[in-house]
Amino acid sequence: MATSSAADSVPRRRRRELLLLALVCFAPIAASYLAYYVWRPASFRNYGELITPIAMPGLGPGDSTTPDPAFAQIRGHWSFVMVASGACDQPCRDKLWQMRQLRLTQGKDSDRVVRTWIVDDSVTPGAALLREYQGTVVLMGGGQALLPRLPAAGSARDHLYLVDPLGNLMMRFPKDADPNLIKKDLTKLLSVSRIG
Repeated sequence: MATSSAADSVPRRRRRELLLLALVCFAPIAASYLAYYVWRPASFRNYGELITPIAMPGLGPGDSTTPDPAFAQIRGHWSFVMVASGACDQPCRDKLWQMRQLRLTQGKDSDRVVRTWIVDDSVTPGAALLREYQGTVVLMGGGQALLPRLPAAGSARDHLYLVDPLGNLMMRFPKDADPNLIKKDLTKLLSVSRIG
């Protein structure tokens, strides 16, 4: 009798060891799925709305299909994009100022960020305004092809958009967005996309 109970305990012990070994192997995988899909810390959340990347014609690094020379200044950079009339009312001026300040807050990475203004009508922006916001790439007629690709809850003029260096529209900020929260998103994106 003693030998049969000892013989029964050996396979039971081996089963327990095998189950424990399987648990140790699969626990990290299960924990990673839980961490990614169920428990997401607030620090991983972004302020801007991530959108399914939309290729913007003429803005990709190898895309020279657009003859407008302004597109060459944008290619290969992170680009803030705003849409407004060439007459540039106060909300337009606020966005121009915001884009300039957001770029400057990036310090040594500021040269990786370009400011882009798509003029959605035939009004040419004033020379004084262009001097004040020198360095902003103004897309007049050539920018019209980009307008239908800009997703907007209301009007494309309400939002500030972010295009990645590969020419993909990938983030949209809400109307009257908080510049401090935009800055955090941009800083994170620039740091994780830094090469070398």
